[in-house]
This record gives sequence, structure tokens and C-alpha cells, in this order.
Amino acid sequence: MSSVKDNRLKADHSGSAESIMPPRIVAFGGGTGMSCLLAGLREEPVEVTAVVSVSDDGGSSGRLRKDFDIAPPGDIRNCLLALSGQEPLWARLLDYRFEESQLAGHSLGNLLITALTRVTGDFDLAIRELNRLLRVRGRVLPANGGKLTLIAHHHDGSKSTGEEQIANSGKSIEKLEARPRVLEPADDVGRAIEEADLIVFGPGSLFTSVIPPLLIDGIRRRVIDSYAPKVYIANVMTQSGETDNMSLFDHLEALENHVGEKIFDEIITHDGNFPSELLENYAHLGSVPVVDCGELAGRGIRVSVADLIDHGASTARHHSGIIGKIICELALLNSGKPA
Repeated sequence: MSSVKDNRLKADHSGSAESIMPPRIVAFGGGTGMSCLLAGLREEPVEVTAVVSVSDDGGSSGRLRKDFDIAPPGDIRNCLLALSGQEPLWARLLDYRFEESQLAGHSLGNLLITALTRVTGDFDLAIRELNRLLRVRGRVLPANGGKLTLIAHHHDGSKSTGEEQIANSGKSIEKLEARPRVLEPADDVGRAIEEADLIVFGPGSLFTSVIPPLLIDGIRRRVIDSYAPKVYIANVMTQSGETDNMSLFDHLEALENHVGEKIFDEIITHDGNFPSELLENYAHLGSVPVVDCGELAGRGIRVSVADLIDHGASTARHHSGIIGKIICELALLNSGKPA
């Protein structure tokens, strides 16, 4: 499937030559998974737009969401810092988390977003201003500018409301919905999807980070209509309370069920090699590797397997540099620019 755009080549300021624009990537997700991918793409020759889920209702974000009636800032903050061109001290400062008094548990970055929302009068505008102030290399945009509450429908007929309750339910999820219903994203989010050369989902919490943007009608419609290849970066491990016992196929099926169509062209997944101590630690949490049990055969989806984990980390997380280069190469190949 080709997504080479007619407007890919544009004349330079003198009008005497043409320059090739960097390939455009739109990534959907939130949390540490999204920020890991963005950190890997920050120095690559691509133009990135991160569309971030804003449905968190726990921790500092949940408190600020409730106290100030704003969309939760935490995942947005992580993604802004991952793409920031400011010196590292800024990241340390905005990630600083207070441990005392009424500020205990709040990060300075979350408080800054809250204050900037008050100053500008609008969460969407505040985030776009922070993109400028932090010299973000690309764009970090909220999937929607208001509070979004997730409702999970479980296979036993029960429901869980809110991310915390969903994670603590211990029940498999059949369908996810969001309240209030959002029909259209902001204009720049819509344009980014329409102009994308590559659309990426994950890594990240499947039901509470990756799927939520698809619950916005205008986002889902534009993703379906886009000619850009769609790639899913699979999680390394299942997530206790959210994706227990789900195979790679189950993850893909959950995504496509919420899209309403089979849209994915490629899945990128870890090769299954883990340090034994790491597996033992996760086993105590009820988490196991996300693997392909052979169910993807015949689906016409390319499955790319590589050693994706950060072997220097104490947790089973993706290596930002590795997944950043893989996604960059896919975007370059699809845009027609030499990789």
C-alpha cells in the first residue's frame, strides 16, 4: 500500500530547486510506551505527531483532573519531554515530583500544564504553547481537549468506569467506550492523520492508552480512510488487570474490533528472548510475554520480529533507539525517500 503524496516535493524559497520533506508519522498512544517511541524518533529525520490519550484518572493526573476540571496532563507531559529539544535539565525539572505537603505526588510538569491551562483558558491551547516553549521536535497533541471517561464492557456483562477501576477489575474486556462522545478531533489532529505517511499504534496499555483515541469518531474515520500503512508495535508483556492471557493475535483483534475494520499492514514484536530473572519478576505480577501463537498466519499482515527490549533496564520495556530506527526506516521507505 503506497502513501506517496503528490505534495511530497515542494519548491525551496528560491523556487529554483526542490527539496524532499521528511516523512510524516502519526503515533497513537500514551504513557511510558508512547514516550519511549518518541524518544527514539526525536533525532531521526522524520516529522512526528503524537496523538495522546487523555483518559487517565489516577495519581497526580487524576487529582488535577478532579480538582481543576481539566484533561489529565501526565501522559501529555511525558510525551512532550520525550520530544523536547530543551537541555536535559528541563526534563529533570518538569519531571520532579514533590514528596511533601499538599503537593505530594504531583510533578512540576503536571502543575505547569494545569497553570498554563488557567492562563490560556484552554487545555488544547496550553499544550500547543508548551510544544513551542519546550522546542518539541514534532508535535504532541491531545486526542481531545476535554476530560474523557472510559467505560469497559466485560465478557460477563458487567462494566467498569474509569482507568483505575478498569485496571483493578481483573476482568477481560470485550468493548471499550468513552463518555462524553467526541465526534471530531482538533483541526491539526485531523490534518496530521490525513497527511501521514505512516500511522503507528503503541506500544502502551492496550485498552487505556492505545485504543482510546480510536473512540473519537473523526479520528477513527480518518485512520480508516488513510492510505498510509498502519503499524502496531506490540507490547512486550501482558499487562496485569488489562490484557491477562492475551496473545499477539488477541491484541490485534481488540484493536481492529474498535476500528471496525481490518486495517493493519504490519506488526512489530519482540523475539521472545528475555533474561530469566526478568521473566520471574513478571510472573509474580501475573504477566507473561506477548507472543504469536500461530493465529496470524494467513491474515496477510507482515510480522516483523526483532530483539526490541532494553537489556539495561530493570523492567521489560522497549529500547527507544531500536524501535525509533525501525519506525523511521518504515516511514522513509513509504515516503519514497532513500532510507
